[in-house]
Amino acid sequence: MIKDKNVLTIKKMATIGILGGISIVLGMTPLGFIPVGPTRATIMHIPVIIGAIVEGPLVGAFVGLIFGLFSMFQAATNPTPVSFVFLNPVVSVLPRILIGVISYYVYELLTRLGTNKSNWILNIILGGILTYLVIGSYNGFKESKNVLPLIINIVLIALTIAIGFYTQKKFKGKTMHVAIATIAGTLTNTVGVLSSIYFLYGEKFVTKLGQDPEMARKIIFGIGVTNGIPEMIIAIVVVVNVIAAIKK
Repeated sequence: MIKDKNVLTIKKMATIGILGGISIVLGMTPLGFIPVGPTRATIMHIPVIIGAIVEGPLVGAFVGLIFGLFSMFQAATNPTPVSFVFLNPVVSVLPRILIGVISYYVYELLTRLGTNKSNWILNIILGGILTYLVIGSYNGFKESKNVLPLIINIVLIALTIAIGFYTQKKFKGKTMHVAIATIAGTLTNTVGVLSSIYFLYGEKFVTKLGQDPEMARKIIFGIGVTNGIPEMIIAIVVVVNVIAAIKK
């Protein structure tokens, strides 16, 4: 089975093409960026995670490679003040390749450990997500009085609760492994990209944002927190349901 996962068959090449194409479409349209409160969550990494869990680390790595190369292409052809960081493949490509590899091996590890050992991990993660959403919804509505972000967060809260019920009742533990692998893949993207930016371009990056370069660590960490959590929520919702449909 492990050998099969590392062989590039025609089916896997077709899967790479389809999921890589979806990543590109998401990046070229507003579909790839979803407003969640004051932040915008990207879902361009989701096809990478799906490919890794369904077809193995090789497919996940190739879809991640397409995602990363497209990020470089966007940075070169449609630049913003901070696009220069994504011209470096260490920032734009390497973390995206690792999304697929890490997602797959986390999924395999949790499958071997069993449901009981991973159940409490997911419950803690979902509890933290719910806490973040509730506090973020309250603070965001209190400051802006904007109803739309509040509605979006309420929907995400409901979906997160639904995922918790699914993991306990409907899917008999398999969804727990998918959800945690999805979180690992999302964190790989967020931490990998932002840590590379910090160590390679920290002060310059923050200066381009119009912020104090001496606050580089705090600002970049804040970006990771405010973007990473919504991205995890959306990725769990999408990946869990897609994988469940495929497995069924």
